[in-house]
Amino acid sequence: MKNFKTAIALLLALSLCLGMLGCTVAAQNPSTADGDATPAPATDVPGTSAPASGAPENMLTIGILQYVTHNALDAAREGFIKALADNGFTEGVNVTFDVQNAQADTNNLSTMSNRFVNNKVDLVLAIATPAAQSIASLTTTIPVLFTAVTDPVDARLVASAEAPGGNVTGTNDMNPIAEQFDLLVKLVPEAKTVGILYTSSEDNSVLQAAIAKAEAEKRGLSVVEQTVTNANDVQQAAQSLVGKCDAVYIPTDNTLASAIPTIGAVAEEAKIPLICGEANMVLGGGLATLGINYYNLGYQTGEMAVRVLNGESTATMPVESLKEFDFTINGNVADAIGVTIPEDLKAFIVRP
Repeated sequence: MKNFKTAIALLLALSLCLGMLGCTVAAQNPSTADGDATPAPATDVPGTSAPASGAPENMLTIGILQYVTHNALDAAREGFIKALADNGFTEGVNVTFDVQNAQADTNNLSTMSNRFVNNKVDLVLAIATPAAQSIASLTTTIPVLFTAVTDPVDARLVASAEAPGGNVTGTNDMNPIAEQFDLLVKLVPEAKTVGILYTSSEDNSVLQAAIAKAEAEKRGLSVVEQTVTNANDVQQAAQSLVGKCDAVYIPTDNTLASAIPTIGAVAEEAKIPLICGEANMVLGGGLATLGINYYNLGYQTGEMAVRVLNGESTATMPVESLKEFDFTINGNVADAIGVTIPEDLKAFIVRP
């Protein structure tokens, strides 16, 4: 009997221990009301990070290499990012943007381009010709989309606009220069001589200046050319045109765009109409343009990038250009220099 009671006591103690163990396990991995187990929280693993909800396992990295800060190139960058977001590539969710700005320094361009190559980014947006040339010289495997490049063939970025043939394609920003000179003649009908101001070290500017000279001569205008090599030359170059011309034309030139308030101030004081290559230069102090909307151009480039990220080849993706251009007329400048805006253009007057 004593042995029997001892056995019963041992069995009860064993049952109690098993019950306590079961409670401990249940506490560590609780069950739902219908008995389905709820998974335990994931454990962080050093060197890894869980993707955001709905994001792919591997976060994409897109490098953005911008040549210099000015409104047109900034707008192109913003349009590019918006196009990607509109197509499901959202920053912090499934894509990371590594944005680098060289501030017109070629050494910075080289360092930043090497950064993207070494980090093996998934795609690069290159904004402006020097940026595109820098990154394209270092990789034949990473897809490169350029924007704000006037002539990618002349810049040796693509074999042809119709069939780029490599890892580089994008959008050009060739201006409607003939139509811009029509606008110049319409706003300044008494003009006899036009000054053409551009940066001699920017291939896109040299190309546009040559076209502008030909368009001016077609309209019976004499031409005075003035170049700069960097931003330090801008004010002196602008002042050198005073008294030599009846109007000044500036193409989509990165150096001059970043210094447009300086040029605008010189032109306004001398009451010289300043016809610009794009709208942001007009807003910064120019008189008028029929030009590219750089936000739209960047957006269009972003749509091309989406196609590349979805598997389309850059080699067979033609270079694209905008088909529509916008008038922009600075009413404040027109008033200050005494230019009368024709009735059919008054709808395009802005007062920044």
